[in-house]
Amino acid sequence: MGDDLLIYGSYGYTGALITETVTEAGLEPTLAGRRAEPVERQATDRGLDHRVFSLDHPTVVESHIGEFDAVLNCAGPFSATADPLVAACIESETDYLDITGEITAFEATAERDRDAEKADVTLLPGVGFDVVPTDCLAAYLHTKHSAGDRLSLAIDGLGTFSPGTLKSVIEGLSEGGAARIDGAIESVPPAWKVRDIDLGGGASTAVTIPWGDVSTAYYTTGIPNVETYATVPNYAATMMRKTGPLTPLLGTSPIRRALKGIVDATVSGPTADERARSTTRIWGEVEGDGERVAARLRTPDTYEFTARTATEIARRVCEDDVESGFQTPASAFGPEFVLEFDGVEREDVGGR
Repeated sequence: MGDDLLIYGSYGYTGALITETVTEAGLEPTLAGRRAEPVERQATDRGLDHRVFSLDHPTVVESHIGEFDAVLNCAGPFSATADPLVAACIESETDYLDITGEITAFEATAERDRDAEKADVTLLPGVGFDVVPTDCLAAYLHTKHSAGDRLSLAIDGLGTFSPGTLKSVIEGLSEGGAARIDGAIESVPPAWKVRDIDLGGGASTAVTIPWGDVSTAYYTTGIPNVETYATVPNYAATMMRKTGPLTPLLGTSPIRRALKGIVDATVSGPTADERARSTTRIWGEVEGDGERVAARLRTPDTYEFTARTATEIARRVCEDDVESGFQTPASAFGPEFVLEFDGVEREDVGGR
């Protein structure tokens, strides 16, 4: 892979970390974004080519990405950036990757599956922490209990956030919660369900959150009922439920702009030392037909892990190692893919 990969949004926190990891792997991507100054500075520092373009005009986007084998989109919120890049990739026969965790972005990309197949284009969103490890865990549990019709996933250790991650969260404030019920994604209140889950350090309170697997796990496993959880302090679960009626207000444009301004002014993302000390624990279970299977994963820091998985997936896609059409990480590479990365451990935790 030489000039085969374009990284769009390369100068954001996660994009910069991915760019660093990609170049350390001996690859030479072209860097891109809508702001000239940061992308030019980054490209000069790393001795790489660059492009400067917004996503407002389809023909312009197509003209910039058409020479590449793949585009890796690191520019969130993906509710705004995925659609124009996916459309341009299909038109220019360029494979598309991104690091989204947004349900709406996953669903919109999945709807282009048939168009992508006709164009012989791979659409593979979610090549970072959300959703590589959870998707692989869901696929693994499905192999152990293929008759199960209920999947639950839970995540702990999400203590470090980048500006881009928080802005994506802010974009989704008005949507409240979400779960997949009988095959359809349904809106549910914040902290719709609360349960105690042992992710490896004893039982912790966990609440339902609109994690990307509400979308992707269905395409990976076919399981029609999917709930995703995050551990929170006990008081937070109560607070989330009580403030649920305020969700539409929090999602209004003025509120979103104000919150993003706060993020820009106060959040820089975790340092290298903080990332090195951070680990994340994941739990999953599949139930149905009178049986239950469960397992846990332990992974490195979410951003470090995202950089590694995005680099490896981009390499494989550029080598034409992935089928065309819409894919999830586990549908493309199988449930064992997550175990190929240093620092990842998986354990079964019983069943019935």
